[in-house]
Amino acid sequence: MIFEERVWQLVSITHSKKEKGHRKKPSLVKELKASWQLYVLLAPVIAFFIVFHYMPMYGIQIAFRNYRAVFGITGSPWVGLDHFRQFFQAFYFERLITNTLLLNLYGLLWSFPITIFLALMLNRIPLRRYKKFTQTVVYAPHFISSVVIAGMLFIFLSPSTGLVNRAIEALGGSPIFFMIEAGWFRTIFISSAIWQSAGWGTILYLAALTSIDQEMYEASEIDGASILQKIRYIDLPSVLPIAVMVLILSTGSLLSSNTQRALLLQTPGNIPTSDILGLYVFRVGLQGARFSYTAAIGLFTNVVNFVIIFSVNMIAKKTSGIAMF
Repeated sequence: MIFEERVWQLVSITHSKKEKGHRKKPSLVKELKASWQLYVLLAPVIAFFIVFHYMPMYGIQIAFRNYRAVFGITGSPWVGLDHFRQFFQAFYFERLITNTLLLNLYGLLWSFPITIFLALMLNRIPLRRYKKFTQTVVYAPHFISSVVIAGMLFIFLSPSTGLVNRAIEALGGSPIFFMIEAGWFRTIFISSAIWQSAGWGTILYLAALTSIDQEMYEASEIDGASILQKIRYIDLPSVLPIAVMVLILSTGSLLSSNTQRALLLQTPGNIPTSDILGLYVFRVGLQGARFSYTAAIGLFTNVVNFVIIFSVNMIAKKTSGIAMF
């Protein structure tokens, strides 16, 4: 009987495979007609990326030409890698790369765990009313302009009238010129960025936490699990895939930075640590009208960022099994 049942199973499997093989795949036209509404909704997004991300790639050749507006892109003379060599041999090349890399690396090391920690804490607020109020408070800085934040920092950190220096003087210390001393720039830049974006960054993690089956928490309570054990064995594994994805995307911008914030916080005293690639491109490219030279710098940073994100993606795929591609 067992043998006969096995034979009938093999026959049924073979018959089903033959039926699947005879089935024809629906044509592209039929698929478009069946779900044309979805493609219509997707069309503006596709058009946006084509117009603003793929078509401008034609201008990459400016980095290899001595671009002049009167001659156009193709009419400008070809110079090859001269602009890249000039940038690599620039006097401030090492300082620009170091400042940009350290600023983004320190920011990632601090902001990444703080955002996850804040999301876990928000998820643990028991009363719904207080939870919504707290979320509103931590989301609010995201909508404040960088110009306003820079003005607030200059006011609060003023050596004569700032609240921070007043508190230092009350404790017996001497005023500190935060915005002038180069050693304080990275601390101010990173801490203000975390204050502005950490709350908004919790949205993805909170979405993952709210999708957890509540029966898992109930089972853990029956087993006598504490809050820390729930966070360790239930919450953290749930946000791990999103955390890995966010980390991969964040490492893809280690040579890119918030040029607007750096420009607003830069002073003559903190230039040794605040001079980054974005500000250098702003000075040389926009103010100096050296478009080909700055295009070469932009292409170089994008290639390096791509190599970093590709490497981190491979490492994450081998270690955790989670990757973007």
